Amino acid sequence: MRRMSVCFLLFCATIFAPPLHDSVHAQRKSKRDAIAISAVRAVLDAQRDAWNRGDLEGYMDGYARSADITFVSGNALTRGWQTVHDRYQKNYDSREKMGTLTFSDLETSIVSNDAAVTIGRWQLQRANDQPHGRFTLVFSRTRQGWRIVHDHTSSAP
Repeated sequence: MRRMSVCFLLFCATIFAPPLHDSVHAQRKSKRDAIAISAVRAVLDAQRDAWNRGDLEGYMDGYARSADITFVSGNALTRGWQTVHDRYQKNYDSREKMGTLTFSDLETSIVSNDAAVTIGRWQLQRANDQPHGRFTLVFSRTRQGWRIVHDHTSSAP
């Protein structure tokens, strides 16, 4: 009788325990996601630092150098790395206009091995105003690392 109870317990433990493969896979996925999130955050940190140095070229390194990237702001849709670059260069043609950039409330979700979405807040600290708003960024893993392929940025009233 005792042997049957032990066998029954082992049987139940085998049936109801999560598969070892799934837990190992989850640990690997969790670690892989954490590495990807860290890499995405590093891109944002580098963008912030470049912006605050007045380095527009360095800031633009966070975007994929592709004709396929999109930037949406207000009612405007801009396509292509060069066009986005030119838009920034036109709108922020001095250190005073650039101000000091901060990001906050960042939330990054890994969508697949090669895609991530980050939402957050942005703010510029300038002498005469403090424009701010929210953004949603779609990142893709490229040969150069994680890069923004879609940027939807809004300004608060």
